[in-house]
Amino acid sequence: MLPHRTNSSMSLSSPLLLFLAAVSAFAMSPPHMWTKLILTHHWPMTFCSMESCHHLNVSYWTLHGLWPDNGAVCNASWHFNSSEIEDLLPDMERSWPDLLKPASDGFWKYEWSKHGTCAAQAPALNSQHKYFSKALELYHKVDFDSTLRKFNIVPSQDYYKFSQIEAVVENFYGVKPKIQCVQPSKNTDVQALGQVEICFSPDFSLLDCEKEISFTGASGFRVCNPDMPVYYPPL
Repeated sequence: MLPHRTNSSMSLSSPLLLFLAAVSAFAMSPPHMWTKLILTHHWPMTFCSMESCHHLNVSYWTLHGLWPDNGAVCNASWHFNSSEIEDLLPDMERSWPDLLKPASDGFWKYEWSKHGTCAAQAPALNSQHKYFSKALELYHKVDFDSTLRKFNIVPSQDYYKFSQIEAVVENFYGVKPKIQCVQPSKNTDVQALGQVEICFSPDFSLLDCEKEISFTGASGFRVCNPDMPVYYPPL
């Protein structure tokens, strides 16, 4: 007669199965899931005052990138392919130009590799076409250049108070931006307006941006000093 078999082996294995399932779920989850998207604009005249540009006739704020707030180069094997965004190229060339090398797609390749592969963890951005088209859509929706002009914040040899610029952006969009400047040299006491970040939630609703004091990339933009005059350089 066979010995009576109990359910003890099954009950002992259940916690192990649950643990393995949890480990498996964790392994399949996005490694750097983000909670905020940062739509970044830069003013070409300020950027080109620090870099060797070859595209100085741009007289409007251009798109710098659409950056998730967490993660970088999330999929190094997912290479940029310009053929996937061929229909977007005319708008890309105007709205998102490479100011350093206008004839190259290296800037877009870099933005996709560093930021797009992480943004792609969201279904709404999970292809190169979705990522770049959404960035362009948000850029045109925000229309930052027109907003400043509407409130008479225009490139000028005269200086602005930082509070003037900040108030226009906050009141118009209803959220706090991150406004960045190039800090003055030893011989000046004015900062140059250079980069502005507008933030969005994963469902593309406007959000407040954080204002931590930090450099952004190699260009050396920093959060503007609220007590220092701001120069918005004309062409």
